[in-house]
Order: sequence, then C-alpha cells, then structure tokens
Amino acid sequence: MHYNVIRRISGLLLCLFSITMLPPIAVSFIYNEQNHQPFVIGFLAIFFTGFLLWLSAKNAKEELRTRDGFIIAALFWLSLGLSGSIPFYVTSIHSLSLTDAIFESISGLTTTGATVMTGLDTLPKSILFYRQQLQWLGGMGIIVLAVAILPMLGIGGMQLYKAEAPGPVKDAKLTPRITATAKALWEIYLGLTIACTLAYWAGGMTFFDAISHSFSTVSIGGFSTHDANFAFFDSSTLNYICIGFMFIAGINFALHFKAAHSLNAKLYSENSEFKAYFFTLTAHVLIVLAVLLAYSSYGSVSDTIEHTLFQVVSFATTSGFTTANYPLWPSFIPVLLVFVSFYGGCAGSTAGGMKVIRVLIMFKQLSKEATHLIHPHANMPVKLDRHVVARPVLQAVWGFFAAYILSFGVLMMLMMATGLDQVTAFSAVAATINNLGPGLGDVSSNFASLSDASKWVSCFAMLLGRLEIFTLLILFTPMFWRD
Repeated sequence: MHYNVIRRISGLLLCLFSITMLPPIAVSFIYNEQNHQPFVIGFLAIFFTGFLLWLSAKNAKEELRTRDGFIIAALFWLSLGLSGSIPFYVTSIHSLSLTDAIFESISGLTTTGATVMTGLDTLPKSILFYRQQLQWLGGMGIIVLAVAILPMLGIGGMQLYKAEAPGPVKDAKLTPRITATAKALWEIYLGLTIACTLAYWAGGMTFFDAISHSFSTVSIGGFSTHDANFAFFDSSTLNYICIGFMFIAGINFALHFKAAHSLNAKLYSENSEFKAYFFTLTAHVLIVLAVLLAYSSYGSVSDTIEHTLFQVVSFATTSGFTTANYPLWPSFIPVLLVFVSFYGGCAGSTAGGMKVIRVLIMFKQLSKEATHLIHPHANMPVKLDRHVVARPVLQAVWGFFAAYILSFGVLMMLMMATGLDQVTAFSAVAATINNLGPGLGDVSSNFASLSDASKWVSCFAMLLGRLEIFTLLILFTPMFWRD
C-alpha cells in the first residue's frame, strides 16, 4: 500500500474541492445577502487541510495501484461529506447539528436528495445554490473530474476511474487515454446541464431556479430550492421538461458519447440496456396509470398521465423529484414506486440503484438456467448486444446482488434497532442505498424526524450506494490490507 501517494492525491483532491466554495460566495454577493462567511471558512479549512496532506507527501512518485484507488475513492467521499458540511454547520441562518450538517452534505454529494432541512423558501440563495452544486459535482463524480483536469495524477488515473465508475464493467474506456474519457463524460454532462438550464428558463423558471434545478436534474439528485419540491412550479411544461431530462440523464453517458460522436441515433435502439431501461419505465407507467385511472385519483386523464409519468420516471431514475403526494396514492402504488428505484438507471449514468444492466444480465442468466433444466446439454451463453457476457462479469453481477441484499438486510435491521417501524426502516434504507431520496412512512417528506443514530446509518447507506457496495465493503476485509 502506497500511503504517501494516497496522502498526496487525497490532498490534491481536497484542494480541488475547496474551489467549490467560491461560487456560493459569488451568489451571496450577487444577491447582496452578506452570507459569505460560512463558505470562506469552508474554503480555508478544506484548502489548507488538503495542502498540508499534499505537502507531507509531495515527493511521493510510486505508481498508484488498484487497491490505492479504492482507498482514495472511499476516503475522499468520506472526507468530502465531512468537509462539505462546514458551511451548513457554521452558518447562523439555519441551525443544524453536526449530524444534520454531515447528513445534508453526504446526501447532496451522493445525489441521494434526502434532506433534513426545512423552510427552504426562506433560506439565502447562497445556501440553496450550494446544496444544488453539491449534487451536480457528485453526479458525475468529482474524482472523474479530477482525472480529467489533473494530469499530475498520471498513471493512477485508471485506478481512480475504476473505483469511481458505476456498473459491472469497470475498465471500459471511450478513448485510448483515461483523461480523455473523463473529459468526454464531463463535456456531455456540462452540455446537458446547459441545455436543461435554458429549457427550464424558457419554461418559466427564474434563472436562479433554472440553473439550480438543472444541477439536480442532470445529476439525478432531487434537491430543490423550495419545500414543495417540483410541485412548487405547478407547470405542466416544466414537468415534461424535467421528465425528459431525467430520462436522458438515466441513460449510459458512454452511449450518449458514442451516439453524438458517430451522429447515429440508432445506437440507442440497438443497445440492450437502453431497450430494457425503456421497457421497464413503460411497463411501470402503464401499471401506475391503470390503477390511478381505476381509482379516479385525478380530475382529468391528462393530469393523471402527467403525474404518473413524472413520479415513475423520477423514482425509476432515482431522481427523487415529486409533484404529487404519492404516499397517499391508492393500493400498492407507493410501494411499487419505491421498488422501481431498485432497478435504477443505466450503468454509466448518474442514476443510483442496482443499474438496469445488472438486472438484465441476471434475468438472462435465470432464463438460461431454466432452459438448462429442459435441455441440460444445450450451450446457450448469456449475450448482450450479440456479444457473449464473460464469466467474470456474470460472477461480479451475482456477487454484487448478494452483497446488495445482505447489506440491505443488515442496514434495515440497524434502522429498526434505532426505533423505526418496518415501513419507515425499509423505505429509508431503499431511499438511501439506492440514492433515491424520498421514502414512505416517517421519511416520505424528509429525514428530519429521525434520530441521530438513524441518520448515521443513512449516511453509511448513501456512501455504500454511491460507491456501489464493493468499493466500500472491500475496505473491511482483512485480505485487502495484506501486502
């Protein structure tokens, strides 16, 4: 283990993160709020901590290995959650305990969208902008950004990328150089953010709300600048714009890159994961729509379609935006909405959950095993896009599923041990490990009523989900620390 290299790179990444305190300072001055002190304190504290870490190991030149990359990724997301809480904790505008401040920071950076803050409509715009910015940075992953713009990471870039990138295939690159891959992803991410901002602005939002909500839409985060969430705007135009961009953000960004690079939209329809993603959304929309129409939940068919589309796409992509009081929807629909977040979006997107490609591979493998019972000598490999899925990938998918189920069960029992009822405990774990945000029971609107112990379990679940289980769990195995 190269601890000096780990310290050097962690210090550089913290210095990079400290720069994110500057935009909220600018927002504070633009709106004449005089609320810049928390961000100045945050900038100084984070920058000098990072600088001292870098200084203590500035001459370390060893090659970064895969194990080092996992440690850096885990430590960095943890340190980001802690350091990102500084403005929330030191501000006098909204009194948050240390636990609440860390919860809000981790929720933002992991794009979970669960919140403990209320009275958002009265908060300074600098604080509101900072919450949205945290989600935007966490969406594509600030480590991927670092790989793109910090060439001094050198050969270690691939190790960091593998630890950060979502999905079962960790070594797929869009370009020969990993820095170019990271840049390509961020260019698409930035382009979608600009397009979303302009669309919201044209749709009737103020420019501040437009850019703030574009941050949380493209990152699939779900934070809003209003207590009523997206329902505040009460606009069908804005709702459909949001539905469109949530859907786009849930697609593999590598697929976006290939389609844009080749100017070939057919790549989407030829992609197995995209087709499964589209089919899953369509099937759940039809189910929810049928139930709502049967119960006459809304006055008109158009309103029913609009709210159905919005909630299903939001939950399926783990965005977490809401325009309706979904916990009061009839029959099994609230539970179905929580369950659809387990699928999540596509691998390589900003969505949470298990990812559609893993679910698709598992279904294909199950179908293969069922067929083998009838034709035991048949040779039917699992295929995606006419390519055979390698056995290591199949093993990784089932290993991930086993670790996911085990982690979910342990976290739910821990939640119940803190005093939560079964519905709240189940949905709280689902909302955090899937990086969804809203849940059912006591966490249907926010997590403010939970005990500190429940919030710390939630923080761990959010990090576990963002780092896709193994990146974090592997640090708790003795074998990982053996030379």
